[in-house]
Amino acid sequence: MIRSLWERVLPQKVACATFQVMKHWRRRMTDNLEDRLARILPGGKGVWIPMDHGVGEYPETGLERMDSAVDSVIEGGADAIVLHKGVLSQQVDRTGWDSFVCHVSASTVHGGARSQAKVSVANAEECWQRGAMGVSGQVNLGDESEPEMISQLGTLTTEAFPLGMPVLGMIYPRGPNLKIADDDDTGGVAHAARIAWELGCNVVKVPWTGSADSFHQVTEAVPIPVLIAGGPRGIPFRELLDIVEAAMGVGGSGVCMGRQVFGTDDTAAHVAALRAIIHDGASAAEAVELLG
Repeated sequence: MIRSLWERVLPQKVACATFQVMKHWRRRMTDNLEDRLARILPGGKGVWIPMDHGVGEYPETGLERMDSAVDSVIEGGADAIVLHKGVLSQQVDRTGWDSFVCHVSASTVHGGARSQAKVSVANAEECWQRGAMGVSGQVNLGDESEPEMISQLGTLTTEAFPLGMPVLGMIYPRGPNLKIADDDDTGGVAHAARIAWELGCNVVKVPWTGSADSFHQVTEAVPIPVLIAGGPRGIPFRELLDIVEAAMGVGGSGVCMGRQVFGTDDTAAHVAALRAIIHDGASAAEAVELLG
């Protein structure tokens, strides 16, 4: 009897997944750059959840069961999810969701002195064929391998341009050779955003600068959307909501925030709280009520 029931249900489940995948591919074939940006940055704002951390280090809390983690992020209302290519292919086939961004930069904690030296592990064409809506590359400013990472990001935007694929630049000013000017209140973050824009990125992810006034200098430095990173695990989420509200008030465009979202007990509610501030104009105090 159980076998008979499964034989009836399975074709329905497969047919539903197949329909979603076909719908995803049909839409992609008719989209241009503006269409894709509008999908993953509706109204120029975005709730992006990077879930690419398993390459750099594992185990990673929240990423042990990728299917349920991805489903929770989608359920909460994320605009985009950033994944490495292998996971992305599997999730596109499984969900048919059309807002995955493929991260092409990789390094691991086992790299010793070169653990922050990102290398490219995919190109834009491959990411497109795997079903990505956009691509993402990382540069760690001040690292010994900064020149190579800048070159890789430039190559990525060159590859993505004829395909009409949006490019996210994750730019972090944190290497040992970082030189911050005395009059730079942003700690190099404005320069990071500027690098992404000038190299052809359509959106940039940078760290929070510590204050609304200094972050305003970042958003004024570039005409592309600026998303803030979540920072290290352990920051109370209520404090992060306050930061997001402050960033949005000075021209920020949203978040690209991972561990503080997928590493929680109620991922969907945390995504929804971020969405309330970014898309609905809620205050942090109002958004925190969504956490229950």
